[in-house]
Amino acid sequence: MAGAPGCRNPHGAGLSKMRIVHIITRLIIGGAQENTVVTVLGLRQMPGVSVAIVAGPTSGPEGSLVDLVRDKPGLFTCVPTLVRPVHPWKDALALRALVRWLRSDRPDLVHTHSGKAGFLGRLAARQARVPVIVHTVHGPSFGQFQGLFANTLFRAAERLAGSMTDHFVVVADAMRRQYLAASIGHADQYTRIFSGFALEPYAQARNDSALRRRLGLSPNDLVVGKIARLFKLKGHDELLAIGPTLFRSCPNLKLLFVGDGVLKAKLEQSFAAAGYGSRVLFAGLVQPEDVPRYVGIMDVVVHLSRREGLPRALPQAMAASKPVVAYDCDGAGEVCLNGRTGYLVPSGDRDCLSQRLLELANDPSLRARLGKEGQGFAKRHFAADRMVEDLYRLYGRLLEGAGGRRKTDT
Repeated sequence: MAGAPGCRNPHGAGLSKMRIVHIITRLIIGGAQENTVVTVLGLRQMPGVSVAIVAGPTSGPEGSLVDLVRDKPGLFTCVPTLVRPVHPWKDALALRALVRWLRSDRPDLVHTHSGKAGFLGRLAARQARVPVIVHTVHGPSFGQFQGLFANTLFRAAERLAGSMTDHFVVVADAMRRQYLAASIGHADQYTRIFSGFALEPYAQARNDSALRRRLGLSPNDLVVGKIARLFKLKGHDELLAIGPTLFRSCPNLKLLFVGDGVLKAKLEQSFAAAGYGSRVLFAGLVQPEDVPRYVGIMDVVVHLSRREGLPRALPQAMAASKPVVAYDCDGAGEVCLNGRTGYLVPSGDRDCLSQRLLELANDPSLRARLGKEGQGFAKRHFAADRMVEDLYRLYGRLLEGAGGRRKTDT
């Protein structure tokens, strides 16, 4: 059987499959997790590939993607001790379990994601002598969003894991710059691959009057939507702060939050206490396949995260022809092209944020123009098939360079 298109069979003439294992901490509903699930399901359809995904237990208000992979034979394995919080005993057990599993499975390439699985997974892959180790930087694990001690610890952990990494995939060039500035890897070890998704459901999204009625929205309401976990650093409090300006200047403006999380009750109480309870709608947990319906009833999509590699909510909104407003954080500026697909706002500049949102709220033709250009950009860069194909070819090149042979024990 032939190898990957555009490259020679990475295993040589005698073998037909390259065995790929993805390792991620949890399969909650979130950008990195959706990216990983789309990737492994896409790779299952590619010639010459055998793929598996390993994750820890998934629980909590964020929802779960496990059902998308659990029932497919040989695809999913859960490591119960692989948990998100730092837990020395469980971390040691998880590392041992991963090493044993990898030695038994004998993959040709391990691809890790997220903080905990990214660290333990790469250590385990090195101990198991996996030929090629790849890590995706979905978002920064260090930066100004946390204190000095945490920054020092996580930067040191990334440098250690980085020394065991053959190649980094970044969802935005901003991640490459940050990691190189922290002396993690070399420039030729990085490849940017945008986080793809199914475009068609967003392109077909419409202003669903039935959904609007169910949510309590009138036909004339101007909906500013935010799609994100209700969690710290996601920026929901920024909209609380500018609420008086927004609601006074645009009486028919409503905020619609799509997502769930530990801050839901606190946010509901805060908006109610400020007198905006009737102007802010919490849709709660929405399954990924239903998100396009909610995007369809939004007029503007806003994203104000202070820590995110490249938020999928932005290209998803753009695919539905919605203008976007985002804080200039990490990779947001690589898709929110100021004055073309939306407005990029300096992080924390609430006056500018209010101005841009009201400008869009009051100008339907501007919304249409930015939305049209955004949709074209999303179609060119964010198709799921393109992401999977780019990874497929990258794996082939890396395995070809490694000679397709397992590292021998020393």
